[in-house]
Amino acid sequence: MKIFYKLMLIVCFINSFFTQAQHNYPQNYFRNPLNIPMQLAANFGAVRANHFHMGLDLRTNSKENLPVVAAADGYVSRIKVERYGFGNAVYITHPNGYTTVYAHLNKYFDRLDEYVKERQYKDEKWEQDITFQPGQFPVTKGQLIALSGNTGGSAGPHLHFEIRDTKTEECLNPLLFGFAIPDSVAPIISGLYWYDRSFSTYEPGANGVAVKKAGNIYTTDLVTVNSPMISFAVKAVDKANQGFNLGVYQAELVMDGKLIYGFSIDKVSYDDTRYQNGCIDYTKFIRDKMNIQHLSVLPGMKLQNYSLPNLSGVINLQDKEVHHIEIILKDVNGNTSRLATKVQLNNNGNSISSTSTTIKPNEGKTMTTENAEIVFSKNAVYDAVNFSMYEKPNAEENGVSNTIVLHHPYVPIHDKYTLKIKPNRKLTQQEKDKVVMLLDYGSDKDAVKGSWTGDWVQGQFNRLGTVQLIVDHSFPSVMTEWKDGALINTGTLRLKGNTKVGDIVSFRAELDGKWLRFARVKDYFIYTFDEKCPKGSGEHTLKVTTINTAGNTNTQTLTFQR
Repeated sequence: MKIFYKLMLIVCFINSFFTQAQHNYPQNYFRNPLNIPMQLAANFGAVRANHFHMGLDLRTNSKENLPVVAAADGYVSRIKVERYGFGNAVYITHPNGYTTVYAHLNKYFDRLDEYVKERQYKDEKWEQDITFQPGQFPVTKGQLIALSGNTGGSAGPHLHFEIRDTKTEECLNPLLFGFAIPDSVAPIISGLYWYDRSFSTYEPGANGVAVKKAGNIYTTDLVTVNSPMISFAVKAVDKANQGFNLGVYQAELVMDGKLIYGFSIDKVSYDDTRYQNGCIDYTKFIRDKMNIQHLSVLPGMKLQNYSLPNLSGVINLQDKEVHHIEIILKDVNGNTSRLATKVQLNNNGNSISSTSTTIKPNEGKTMTTENAEIVFSKNAVYDAVNFSMYEKPNAEENGVSNTIVLHHPYVPIHDKYTLKIKPNRKLTQQEKDKVVMLLDYGSDKDAVKGSWTGDWVQGQFNRLGTVQLIVDHSFPSVMTEWKDGALINTGTLRLKGNTKVGDIVSFRAELDGKWLRFARVKDYFIYTFDEKCPKGSGEHTLKVTTINTAGNTNTQTLTFQR
């Protein structure tokens, strides 16, 4: 009976903690922002590259330009126009203390769209971030505010929808506000992993355990471990009735009837969203495209309002007895999956220890090679890393430094580190002006201009990989989809930007001597014909000026007829 009552107390504590936020949120205050049934393509807290997904991705039936309406009464308090991220976004502030966000839009409602367009022409700048006063653009619940689209960092037509605390700007889980989205499917578990925690989850890394399924109950064979300090993680997804893979909302880890860890993804701020990298097996995510969720707290993971307080999830096996483990996963609707397993300490294995190059959470670190220096802040890592840093010859044609190898790209860095590199030969001033620091992290490259301090170039990055100095004398350019002087009968002008190193950091287009509004969609610059260039207006001259990361400037003159 004592064990029964103890278990009941644990269950009551868990339910009290995990439902407190839900009880505090107004139910059914916000309506569906679309005029079609809500279907999820992604939920709040789903894993993304270097961040949690901060809202709901609502399906638009693979179409663009569906009506988007205000979820409740309020006023348009902000709009954003940007190349990546949200693309075109509307923020509506509501009188109940919340703000809703609608992103990846194609077009704002007419009066707002005209205001934004006038502002862009006044500023001669396409990207915008404008705030408004309550009386400028009031809206009512269900009022048309925009047309859905595929702008910004979107991989397909959909509406990204957020609910934020207006005062703190924290993003809240919209599924806690009572939206009617059918979901009778429990989370699906496809793998169990354990980690030796005597040094770090990164070294030696994950140990996989095969999982067997029977309905919503999962089991494994006895897990034998060779370290007394361990933690667990699961590979799992949630699914709504439509079948899309969603992120897991809630997890609990129980050992021998005692709760030792729990998390729920109720709210996250954009300042903290990068801590996601400390909640997952980042190595598996980047290298193997696998989403494995830690059921423990890494020492440098400081995300607030996520894990149950004072429960680390790290297990200290002080004997060689068999211990019972239960993992419970739930979605917002309470659909539940359980994994039952047993763990036993075998003989202790060889432990990894700290070295002079170990970077530890909550401690800063500076390391050097002959021609490079790297400085990490105390917030740099989530778990200990025996950091490897060395130089090797640079094979790039325009390389002017050794290649600096910074460990490998499968360990995450939370904030930016500072890197200084010395060229491998004396550079002229002209060459110095065109030096770019180029980071290769395997799947892509980042380039920064950097700054000179004596004979050293200094820059900042937030990923690891290989870095080198490149002298870039190449010019950026745009390619047209029409022949010079051609008659344009389509609705848009499209220019594709090109640069050899880095990015096009500045773009300016002038039509017959006046600034023309081009939207930027990834590597394309797109002008939608309007009153600035009507049909039948004859031949036009388009002057396009682009600047790349190195500061190289190119001006091209193009002609067309309209």
